[in-house]
Amino acid sequence: MRRPKIAFVTPGTFPLPSANSSSVERVIEKLAPLVGTSVEARIYGRSSRNLPRIGSLGAVRCERFPAADKRKYVQQVGRSIRRFKPDITEIENRPGLVLKLMKQRPSGRYWLHLHSSTFIGQHSIRPAALVRSFQAADKVLVNSEYLRGVVAARVPDYAHKLRVVYPGVDTGRFQSQFTLDGAFRRNQLRSERGWNGRNVILFMGRLIHKKGVHHLLRMMPELIREHPSALLVIVGGAFYGSSRQTAYVRELHRIGKQLRGHVQFVPYAPYSEVPDWFLTADVAVVPSGNREAFGLVNVEAMSCGVPVIATRAGGMKEIIEDGVTGYLVEPAQVEAQIRERLLTLLRNDYLRLAMGVRSRERVEQHFTWGHSAARWLELLNESGF
Repeated sequence: MRRPKIAFVTPGTFPLPSANSSSVERVIEKLAPLVGTSVEARIYGRSSRNLPRIGSLGAVRCERFPAADKRKYVQQVGRSIRRFKPDITEIENRPGLVLKLMKQRPSGRYWLHLHSSTFIGQHSIRPAALVRSFQAADKVLVNSEYLRGVVAARVPDYAHKLRVVYPGVDTGRFQSQFTLDGAFRRNQLRSERGWNGRNVILFMGRLIHKKGVHHLLRMMPELIREHPSALLVIVGGAFYGSSRQTAYVRELHRIGKQLRGHVQFVPYAPYSEVPDWFLTADVAVVPSGNREAFGLVNVEAMSCGVPVIATRAGGMKEIIEDGVTGYLVEPAQVEAQIRERLLTLLRNDYLRLAMGVRSRERVEQHFTWGHSAARWLELLNESGF
């Protein structure tokens, strides 16, 4: 029996695989090889000087094209797709690409996979074009129930096409601090970093206003007074793979200098180094605003056995069990409530570790890439393949 042919089309923003890519490429990098054992899959993405034009990720062929000119990128991808003749073409996070690729290949079926609400807004696509793209797509995948609600409100006539596929985490790479290897690695790294005797609070992500890093710096002085061993470690930059600073980042650094010895900034870390940062933390904080559709950092921290304190916003409400694997705080009281919850966890080693154990268990039960692939294949079966 012939295996279904599936084309995964990334936006062309970052090459794949890449140490510095966004979560869109990361999801396809992890998901496609797993479903590729059941389908004949190809990934289309941006070229890189360090990668061959045609390569592979696991059993999945990966074709790369120059993407500085987006129009030419779409044309080249379209020509390759016409030769491949996939049964389903899945387009990642760019509704407008559905219409552009359909013009080049009207036959076949199209899925749209939304990873955020960014590209369904009027600043990214005209409302009429958004409606046409949803009309053309057989299915629209989203990464959380929260995002399903946002998209359904924007294009209500096509809400019946929406399906949730949660992203996941590689539990092998993001090892638990409660294993022998994980505990050894954690102790070794904390010693090397001079963190023995410190309670490490970790923020991992882009340094942009909507991620809420300023809230953490504002609540630190009072936290330090009540818990002097606290150390806030901020890992990330304003841009993927770049140390270029913005006015917002400079202001964060200015505030951080006033808290010398209690705030440490780490430049943007390549993805290969991310697990070690989570493994060495005591608590992870995710003070993002309401538009956070999912937030891979939540499940990555939890996989390492680290409890997460996050805003009760977006898709994070679906990941964190309040009072069980971490805490959810109200966006209107984010600074006061994060400080309060941090003090609770940093003063109670047993509670913090118990929440860490339950965090790892929740990831293993719901948020691995294996779960993501199984759900995706379930939707493929729903479509008659």
